[in-house]
Amino acid sequence: MPLIVVGISVLVLLVLMTRFRLNGFIALLVVAIGVALVRGVPVAEIPDVLGEGIGGQLGDSVMTIGLGAMIGRIMGDSGAAQRIADTMIEKFGERFVQVAMVVTSLIIGVTMFYEVAFIIIVPVAFTLVRRTGTPLLWVGLPMSITLSTMHSFLPPHPGPAAVVGTFDASMGKTLAYGLIFAIPFAAAIALVWPRLAFVRGLNPSIPTGLVSDKQFDKDELPGLGWSLSVALFPVVLLAGGAVYEMVAPEENQTFHVVAFLGSAPFALLSTLLIAVWAFGPRIGRSLSEVAESCSSAAKAMSMILLVIGAGGAFKQVLVDGGISDYIKDFTSGWDISPLLLAWLIAVILRIALGSATVAVVTAAGVAAPLLHGGGTSPELMVLAVSCGSIAFSHVNDPGFWMFKEYFNLSVMEAIKVRTTYTTVLSVLGLAGVLALNAAGI
Repeated sequence: MPLIVVGISVLVLLVLMTRFRLNGFIALLVVAIGVALVRGVPVAEIPDVLGEGIGGQLGDSVMTIGLGAMIGRIMGDSGAAQRIADTMIEKFGERFVQVAMVVTSLIIGVTMFYEVAFIIIVPVAFTLVRRTGTPLLWVGLPMSITLSTMHSFLPPHPGPAAVVGTFDASMGKTLAYGLIFAIPFAAAIALVWPRLAFVRGLNPSIPTGLVSDKQFDKDELPGLGWSLSVALFPVVLLAGGAVYEMVAPEENQTFHVVAFLGSAPFALLSTLLIAVWAFGPRIGRSLSEVAESCSSAAKAMSMILLVIGAGGAFKQVLVDGGISDYIKDFTSGWDISPLLLAWLIAVILRIALGSATVAVVTAAGVAAPLLHGGGTSPELMVLAVSCGSIAFSHVNDPGFWMFKEYFNLSVMEAIKVRTTYTTVLSVLGLAGVLALNAAGI
């Protein structure tokens, strides 16, 4: 049975990394090859499948994570991240630093992809940890939870946006309905999770190389205006592009130009160029010093990118091994509520494949015919599959490895923290969808 193969592969991966301490990149490739052989992928095609998985994952991630890491390191080495962190402490107080992270993540995460928003905010989170002396997860977890909720529940993020057309739903209505429960659920879990005993018992250190260790005197810091402007510049471009794409017809002459300007690679590259000048020659730092910051960031990111890429290879062999087709056939005859069915299929696919986008698209394809009978809001169907796709993030999810590496956790620690919070968010999301449906929306 294909799902048994998935379960065994996950167990083998955990044993390799926890008992034998095998590097995550190597362990993921070994297990991916094993799954490919068991699932009947021709031996001659396995290298291509692995390459497709790694290339597909890094094609989406390498520019985003690489450019974002460089921006973060430049802001850290120049004191800009400390300026923002000091201002947040001043406005919210050390006691409410978590609230500050939630509010910041809500604002930035509404339109910004999880990975992009994460790498932009995380240098500030690291600096807050240093400045306040609080545990890393106490500050970083509220940020990650809030961003996960925005990314998974709301368009124009990839999952929801991918299936709006499948259900013939309104992008604007889907966003409006999603915000009704996404904001309170994100805030509640973000503030509760770091207080749970199994999370408070963890005390990871900040990974080396991702943020400057230097503590600046107040008169050495760049101005708050420049610090915030550089941090928010990609947010403005991405948000502006997303809003324009939602309201403008695709045949509009400026549509593709705005789409390019609002894309993550352009937004981050242009922000990096501005940061090089604003936190380099403008404040008396030489270009060679700024270049060293970029090099340090790239070195620190190398293993993180390798592990994320290997996670993509693992996901790809599961897809090419027919797991998604099996689940689609297995669930096609279930006679339950369309909303619950859509959510449940997305959950099963997410557990089996790890890819939220694959889970959303496949679940939408199975559940779409159920809308023909009427009575169910297409916008709520979008939200149902989107909420299902966040559940049970674990070792076959490339985002899991990004979370693990940035927060310097072991595999089992990351499962305790991330897998649990993503699952609770998914269940709460389903409850929110069913409540809106009961209210007649």
